[in-house]
Amino acid sequence: MTADVIAVLLVDDHPVVRRGLRALLDVQDGIVVAGEAGDGPTALSLAASLRPDIVLLDLRLPGIDGSALIEPLRAAGPRVLVLTSATEPAVAARAVRAGAVGVLYKDIDPDALVRAIRAVRDGHVLLAPEAVGSLLRGSRTEALTPRESEVLARIAEGRSNREIARLLRLSEKTVKAHVSSVLGKLGVQDRTQAAVYAVRHQGDVNGGTGR
Repeated sequence: MTADVIAVLLVDDHPVVRRGLRALLDVQDGIVVAGEAGDGPTALSLAASLRPDIVLLDLRLPGIDGSALIEPLRAAGPRVLVLTSATEPAVAARAVRAGAVGVLYKDIDPDALVRAIRAVRDGHVLLAPEAVGSLLRGSRTEALTPRESEVLARIAEGRSNREIARLLRLSEKTVKAHVSSVLGKLGVQDRTQAAVYAVRHQGDVNGGTGR
């Protein structure tokens, strides 16, 4: 597999869902479906043998909570992007704590899913807006200002500085300043680490998301 091609392993117990995902991804430039699995053991075996870049993982698999697969899947090398119909906040939280770099819901627009796969391959953390709101809501720390919390929530959604500036009606320069402040206060080195911190420590992150 060449470096510029994203190899994806599909893990879902419904053959129709896997067929639909394969049909979507097979026509995308630079993305190839490396394999398919309908259960946990097969997923782990294929992740080890195929070495995909991304595992697109459903959390509702026969006999196992899909979140329990995330850590061993990551040990094989791929990034794990969850695509699930389970919208309970606790589900997203467990997945991210286990090491998923994204949590998306199955009603996502197909084009948005393709963009998400590319973004995750490029190192971004990507969460459905509903998941971000649930994960950040009700947190208690006073380390971040309400505006910084809004910026952090948008970072966790995978937004660029330009997008954050547009959404919050700020200048890009102001957003960059907020991002720098957020990184400093959280003690992390980059945006990806900040996003992971936000969702893994939702009890310690100010919930000023403006939602």
